[in-house]
Amino acid sequence: MDTATLSSTFLLTLLLLVGLFFFIRAATKDRTQTAQLISEQDEAVFMPQLQAYFLSRAYRVIEIDQVQNRVVFEGYVQPSIFLAVFLTFLAAVGLVCLSLVLSFLFPQLSPIFLGLLILSPVSGMLYWQKAGRIEKVLLQFEPKSSTQESLSRITVTAHRDELAELQKALPWKPSY
Repeated sequence: MDTATLSSTFLLTLLLLVGLFFFIRAATKDRTQTAQLISEQDEAVFMPQLQAYFLSRAYRVIEIDQVQNRVVFEGYVQPSIFLAVFLTFLAAVGLVCLSLVLSFLFPQLSPIFLGLLILSPVSGMLYWQKAGRIEKVLLQFEPKSSTQESLSRITVTAHRDELAELQKALPWKPSY
């Protein structure tokens, strides 16, 4: 192969590794969102449902503020074994590609470049350490604006996956 081909392949491989790095980093990023939900039930009816739902998901009540009409739940989010293995696999593939390109560019150092492969489990370990964290769910109940209003509004601040599961589990509609 000629030098231009190897150089361009090396540059593309480095760009792919940068993308892989940011993909691995994004796997542990905080994805907290806020959603407003509407229920036709009264607060006294749906609050026990909410508490039972979050207790079943391994959350516990850590704060009840009756003045601001809010409840805070806390729970430990376990990292995914599948995602840790998948990220390690992706890092291994990326490092093998880099090793091959570098071994074509510098054939005398080929054994050293293949040694880069032992760094691939680092990505899985970093994910495992950062993804396992304590998350909070904040529920804020809005008082009804008039006595004729039959809808209860609640503002939920939680991880986006938790919000999606909550909307699936309980018959609430999003407020737009």
